[in-house]
Amino acid sequence: MIDDPLFYLVAIPAVLIVGISKGGMGGGLGMVAVPILSLAIPPIQAAAIMLPILCVMDLLGLWGFRGHYDKTNLKIILPAAIIGIVLGALSFNSLSETDIKLMIGLMATLFTLNHGYQKLRKIPDNTREASLSKGSFWGILAGFTSFSVHAGGPPMNIYLLPQKLDKTLFVGTTIIFFAVVNYTKLIPYAWLGLLDSNNLMTALALLIFAPMGVYLGMYLHKRVNDFWFYISCYGLLFITGIKLIYDGLFA
Repeated sequence: MIDDPLFYLVAIPAVLIVGISKGGMGGGLGMVAVPILSLAIPPIQAAAIMLPILCVMDLLGLWGFRGHYDKTNLKIILPAAIIGIVLGALSFNSLSETDIKLMIGLMATLFTLNHGYQKLRKIPDNTREASLSKGSFWGILAGFTSFSVHAGGPPMNIYLLPQKLDKTLFVGTTIIFFAVVNYTKLIPYAWLGLLDSNNLMTALALLIFAPMGVYLGMYLHKRVNDFWFYISCYGLLFITGIKLIYDGLFA
């Protein structure tokens, strides 16, 4: 297992931040883990270490938000995400992490800028319904980017946020979505040899911080109203988009 103190100096805050996001604060903040861990280790190893931790967080989130989900959306986005994961596995050695970060960063940033422009111009912000075509596109993209760098949050937010779901329904739906995605990813990750004993033991050492972050996120979720919840989601989505663009351009 990794014994470099610098690694744990960045890994512990990263796990806590992801846990808070998983616990109900949304915004795609969970994708920051791989970039933060990449300060100390290679990105591919960072993704491999985070996957088992994400799987444990998903179980905690499923229990905390049990019974809260949008069935119509899940029927659309889950099959699409599986396709995205397969595409990610098949193109694992073809598309660089930098390309993926730049692509999803541009999409997330343009989406939030357009939303802000509509608010400033007071353009009616109509609530959108679940869509087979849009849900399939963003679901595939979420599965693809989640496989590569655990950055499936921004595509899902781009699809789900305009529907203005109740915040608990929104979080419960994303938790089920990413639980299925992350447990499915275990298969190709193992097939590619990424889940070796070194990475698994390092993940085990960090697991104690997973429930801390998740329960802190649940605590904050219950104390933030819908208006500020969505403001924070759009804000965090914009920040993560800028971060991904920066990483893609200056990697």
